[in-house]
Amino acid sequence: MINVYSDTTQTALKYLKNTEANICNVLVMASNFNIRDSNWDSLFSFHLIYSNLLTNIADSLDLILSNPTNYIPTKDSDNMNNMNSVIDFMFLRPNFSEIDNHTIHLIILY
Repeated sequence: MINVYSDTTQTALKYLKNTEANICNVLVMASNFNIRDSNWDSLFSFHLIYSNLLTNIADSLDLILSNPTNYIPTKDSDNMNNMNSVIDFMFLRPNFSEIDNHTIHLIILY
């Protein structure tokens, strides 16, 4: 399992790209990729180069993007002028029965 937190300069993706040949038998790659993209956020209208890098890394690990059963933002914007967005998602092995069956649970912290 690969748990990713990538910063705004995509340090984690760059590291994964440089080491992907040495990683094998990955079943799940998930967490905060910090990439907004129309591929996984229907409210975002752009496709970004970092999402291509992420998709290529996932392909090389034989993983595909899992679609949740409910589509909700995973990041609440601190700025009232910006929309909430999806930056947390996961890639799974294609033969997992959960591939299109996971649910995002909203947790509200006070």
